[in-house]
Amino acid sequence: MSGFLTGLECGRCATFYPGDTPRALCDCGGPLLARYDLAAIRAAVTPADIARRAPTMWRYRELLPVREDASIVTMMEGFTPMIPAPKIAREVGVGELWVKDEGVNPTGTFKARGASASISRWKELGVTRFAQPTVGSGGHAWAAYGARAGVEIHTALPVDCPDLGWKGSLINGAHVYRVDGTVGDAFRILSEAATRYGWLNAGAGREPYRVEGKKTMGIEIIEQLGWDLPDAILYPTGGGVGIMGMWKVFDELEELGWMGSKRPRLVSVQVAGGAVVKAFHEGLDECSGAKHVDTIAPGIMVVKPFSDFLILRALRATNGWAVGVPDDEIRHFMAWVNRHEGLFLSPEGAATIAGVRRMVAEGQLGPASRVVVFNTATGLRYPHLVDGPVPIVPGSGTIDDAAVARARTAALMGHPDPQG
Repeated sequence: MSGFLTGLECGRCATFYPGDTPRALCDCGGPLLARYDLAAIRAAVTPADIARRAPTMWRYRELLPVREDASIVTMMEGFTPMIPAPKIAREVGVGELWVKDEGVNPTGTFKARGASASISRWKELGVTRFAQPTVGSGGHAWAAYGARAGVEIHTALPVDCPDLGWKGSLINGAHVYRVDGTVGDAFRILSEAATRYGWLNAGAGREPYRVEGKKTMGIEIIEQLGWDLPDAILYPTGGGVGIMGMWKVFDELEELGWMGSKRPRLVSVQVAGGAVVKAFHEGLDECSGAKHVDTIAPGIMVVKPFSDFLILRALRATNGWAVGVPDDEIRHFMAWVNRHEGLFLSPEGAATIAGVRRMVAEGQLGPASRVVVFNTATGLRYPHLVDGPVPIVPGSGTIDDAAVARARTAALMGHPDPQG
């Protein structure tokens, strides 16, 4: 198979670069978006054909940028479950709520999608040395797929990020740099090093193929709902590549005739004071003036996403929204969802539940709304956020009334609403 990619188009100035040039950014510095021969794809494949394929993101092979199947670097990522969560829906005040659980991907995050698509395509183009600035999970995913592909990965992250991020990257053979500073400092330092040493800077939005992997989340939602649409999709937003990808692929699906012109509302969820939320509500076209905020959800704390203007464009084009949530609400819903639905959400995933509740309070969603939220990583990546006075019983002892009382106290402390 030779693929259906026709070239790359700048998201800022619309310059088109045909063919297979190994290019990361436009000459103007803008982000590039992959374009396809959609007429040829329409003639080659149907949704019925796709339904018979293996349940991974590569079931949408024709809409992905790799030319030859032999180039695909995969660990069976994608086609993650859409879990109905009726208790959450009732708690936050919407009609239906589905959790798109990306925590079951390799390395436990949605970053696997972008790493698979991007490393596959770049290696096919002969590029084998990459820089991946991260808050932890992205670097780990790129390290894992880099190991599988046999390419070189350099990743930098702040020292206060969860240990699994740098330890996972290290054990996968990546070159790891821990930065005593903010996320922005890590991005700046690694970007400078990439220029100095000739590594391809694969940061969010800085090359065209991560978006292609992330866009498969949008196709999956539509397919898993029987080629029907939710009213809104709430997405935890750091670099915002997933929002860009879903917006892009919905246009592609419409041109293929696989969906109509109606769009789900795309909603950006960030920590309170987040850059995208601030710019959206101030009517700006790009992020400006946001400050770094210390948070338990580092994945949704990016002061200025590289492709911020495309994120904001996607929100407005879909009549979307942007909502910021504080850490106390994130902690509350991490515990509440675990206790009532059994889902161990990442803090970024829990932020989307808090975001739904805020949107209901603001009149943006209501009791008839059908909502999809993303849990972008397994909560198992964040053990430092779970603690409690769990009793230790001697091996020669027994579970007595005192131990039962201590265990009950620990269980209640792990859930802020034990009677809920």
